[in-house]
Amino acid sequence: MQKTVQQAHSNVRFYAVSGIIAALYVAVSMLIAPFGFTQIQFRVAEMFNHLIVFNKKYFVPIVLGVFVTNLFSPLGWYDLVFGVGQTVLSLAAILAIKRFIKGETARMIATTIVFTLSMSLIAFELQLAFGLPFFLTWFTCAVGELVVLVAGIPIMKALNKRLHFNKLI
Repeated sequence: MQKTVQQAHSNVRFYAVSGIIAALYVAVSMLIAPFGFTQIQFRVAEMFNHLIVFNKKYFVPIVLGVFVTNLFSPLGWYDLVFGVGQTVLSLAAILAIKRFIKGETARMIATTIVFTLSMSLIAFELQLAFGLPFFLTWFTCAVGELVVLVAGIPIMKALNKRLHFNKLI
């Protein structure tokens, strides 16, 4: 009986934290929406990708946040396929390699590198949707992603000291 109550509490906590993380991703993205859907791709909420370093359970709320945000994208289904796909693939890559990387900061640097390189998928999406040049678009998208994720490292580390992300979800 006690185990069932604890499991139910754990499930409620997971869904509540997941909902909050996804909602925060959407809210932060919508604050500067025009810059989150263009070839600049300066989506501040991408710093939430660093949560995967603390606990693999953040996979679902991050992907959900990206999905809901991309429902508002002027790119329509392109962003639902490529944007969500890029997030899923990048998060999966981080989960696959993070056990080989020691230390929180090193793992966040790896997350930054993986997500920055995977912006090639977004560049391909923008090339299909708008006919933008692939390499220039990849460069501009990658720079935006790099800036957000590098700036996000100290922010997420500071928040982790207060919120303890590994235990939160």
